[in-house]
Amino acid sequence: MARHLVIGNGKILINLDHNSYIRDIYYPFVGQLNHVGGQYCRFGIWTGGQFSWLEDPEWKFELSYIENSLVTNVIARNERLAVELHVNDGIHQRECIYIKRVVIRNLGSEPREFRLFFHHDLMIDGSEVGDTAAYYPENHTLYHYKRSSYFMFNGFSDEGGMMQYSTGIKRFGSAEGTWRDAEDGTLMGNSIAQGSVDSTVSFRTIVPPGGEKTVYYWMSIGKNLEEVKSLNQYVQESHPEKLLSRIVIYWKHWLNRAESNLGDLSDEAANLFRLSLLIVRTQTDERGAIIAANDTDILQYNRDHYSYMWPRDGALIADAMSAAGFQSVIAPFFQFCAQTLSPDGYLFHKYNPDGTVGSSWHPYIVQGNRRLPIQEDETALVLFALWKDYSRHQVIELPQSLYNNLIRKGAAFLSQYMEHSLSLPKPSYDLWEERYGIWTYTVASVYGGLMAAAFFTELFGDYERSDHLRNTAQSIKHGMLTHLWDEESGRFARGLIQKDNRWVKDMTLESSLFGVWEFGVLPVDDERVIQTMNAIRDGLTIRTDVGGVARYTNDYYFQQSGDIENVPGNPWIICTLWIANFEIESAQRLCDLERPRETINWVVRHALSSGMLPEQLHPLHGGPLSVAPLTWSHATYVQTVTRYAEKYAELSELE
Repeated sequence: MARHLVIGNGKILINLDHNSYIRDIYYPFVGQLNHVGGQYCRFGIWTGGQFSWLEDPEWKFELSYIENSLVTNVIARNERLAVELHVNDGIHQRECIYIKRVVIRNLGSEPREFRLFFHHDLMIDGSEVGDTAAYYPENHTLYHYKRSSYFMFNGFSDEGGMMQYSTGIKRFGSAEGTWRDAEDGTLMGNSIAQGSVDSTVSFRTIVPPGGEKTVYYWMSIGKNLEEVKSLNQYVQESHPEKLLSRIVIYWKHWLNRAESNLGDLSDEAANLFRLSLLIVRTQTDERGAIIAANDTDILQYNRDHYSYMWPRDGALIADAMSAAGFQSVIAPFFQFCAQTLSPDGYLFHKYNPDGTVGSSWHPYIVQGNRRLPIQEDETALVLFALWKDYSRHQVIELPQSLYNNLIRKGAAFLSQYMEHSLSLPKPSYDLWEERYGIWTYTVASVYGGLMAAAFFTELFGDYERSDHLRNTAQSIKHGMLTHLWDEESGRFARGLIQKDNRWVKDMTLESSLFGVWEFGVLPVDDERVIQTMNAIRDGLTIRTDVGGVARYTNDYYFQQSGDIENVPGNPWIICTLWIANFEIESAQRLCDLERPRETINWVVRHALSSGMLPEQLHPLHGGPLSVAPLTWSHATYVQTVTRYAEKYAELSELE
């Protein structure tokens, strides 16, 4: 499972796999709706009576991006066909236009005709029911549509525009689809099909021996036929070569605000830093939703996906992007949270990109007892991230616009949702969405959220409210140190759970305990923090050649090994970087940065060849597990590199 290349502009997102096939098209929101749904939009070539789709194992790929941009740079080589393809994919920085440039290099000794075939396996609005695919003679294009989603396909080579086309039925009865029609190098030319349909178009060019020719192909996406016709005309009049060049230029300028002095980090680490900034941007809808991941192969394991906005993930990602200098990119996220906050002042489990509440497995009632089906850290961390953003950038208009409908309402909920007998927040679900109780991570985040709200209320002169929130936060801190610190083990407990009507400690070793210092409950040099973080590093490090840090002891999610002693769980990118962040914050000399620098290099080594970071790694061979790219992984890498660069500069001045 992985999407090796992703491109987008905040309105649309397109994922490509290791064969350079389009697997997901999201529009009109990033993460919603998916008009391909993980099917294969194939790409093939015919020459000299021989045909090959790029999924054939005889193709050898190099996958990357044009440096500092969201334009892909793919090389595909086929020795049998004596051809090499140089492919660039990009999405217009402003319009809903996808452009593909294919440079065909003839490695043979004779001039040859090459035909490129582009297959469209759409399931518009997430369903194969009621789609239409049709040839449109007015501008010699082919388009698919259903309701208010239109997709128009076009292209050209030196020899002219679309050579052939065909539409047809797919995955119904014995019909596989029009891609089978392409395999003899000729398309039948059926001009319209409806229902579960697909289409294929072809372009031809003559390439001299040792020479090269270019084929351009593009897709326009819009709400109606007139809109996609207009976008198609724009590409033709502007020329796709110039538009691709402008896309590269735009993203290079977009990255200008990123820190360039990264201390002694390698060029590879710096390249992944800049690419991670770009990847986070592709997963961020311009209306505010920061999506967890958009790799639909996860549907094979659970009939749901990661294309949701979890407020926790979003807040931590926003914090990382803010620290890296991209405040304007993530400001809409806070507006999104204000608009979706419940009347009672809390955020739900997760949200669809359009702001509606997402699917959930948190029940309202368990064994006859009512529960609020939330993860309280998701509300708290939004306030925490908002204050950190203001502290860095001093853009007071943003929190002022959110004061009544986010800050005050969210803070009121956090301050009231209390288990007063413990001076701790009431039970809720943990950050991993797996268990119900009072969790150290959640408690720390509520402390951070309340302190953030106290700072904001003081900033705006609401002193009584500020005192109340600050006092509540201090009470929670006292409750945490009283009930969640475990003297016998010398570290914090994962949390408290109820057994036989009494609260008992859950002592499972848990990586998220880093929140005790991350959210400001205790300083990083507090002995209790040091002991806890050392316990995590010693107890959750994977003792194989892969390395890395697990979420917690005996993590069952995608579990690959029963050897809990050596493999407590799969290595997670974010959990491994949490240890590096602790080491960076604790560093007092430049030599103290050696271990976090090695962790950064470890992340670089375990990225996919294209630079994508997965959620987890296989503990025995290091391959990606679960979704890729995971936005949280890329954002945490951005956070770690940003902190490393700041600490390196600070310590360099002292030595």
